Amino acid sequence: MLNIVLFGPPGAGKGTQSEFLIKKYQLVHLSTGDIFRFNIKNATPLGTLAKSFMDKGELVPDQVTISMLESEVNKHNDAQGFIFDGFPRTEAQAEALETFLSSKGETITCMLALEVGEEELKNRLLERAKTSGRPDDADPQIIQNRIDVYNRETAPVANYYKQRSKYHGIDGIGTIAEISERLFHAIEATVNP
Repeated sequence: MLNIVLFGPPGAGKGTQSEFLIKKYQLVHLSTGDIFRFNIKNATPLGTLAKSFMDKGELVPDQVTISMLESEVNKHNDAQGFIFDGFPRTEAQAEALETFLSSKGETITCMLALEVGEEELKNRLLERAKTSGRPDDADPQIIQNRIDVYNRETAPVANYYKQRSKYHGIDGIGTIAEISERLFHAIEATVNP
């Protein structure tokens, strides 16, 4: 089973690139952002709770996120693998994910981290705001807070995978096709060393 953590700051291109990875490797895409937005749109208790944090550009607490993700994984018993997009965001989440996967006889294959500079991220998010309908993409202050939260709280999770030799930094600048090829190459090098 191929289990990939697709990693990077807001606006790095995780959503775009995950579509190509899903298609090439027949993976199930689990985006915590999409799951939260579904719950928010449908005003579920989880959605209301998540919204209170997301509106401030903060991370949703670990236990809420972990429980929700485990539930999603368990819906796909016949999956060939998963792309975890936007998760794990903390070392505690990385450990919880590893514990959960090992209880199913699985592990994370690799972390693919899209690397993009801060100014480019801001420009991408402001552009995305024109079509996404997401108010958090349109407000420069919220964008900066999201990037700061990522740098402070999420970026350190990369060390968890670096220590386990599962981290692959991927240049996130270039055409969509160029970036996809870099991702495919990293996966192939991991699966067939």
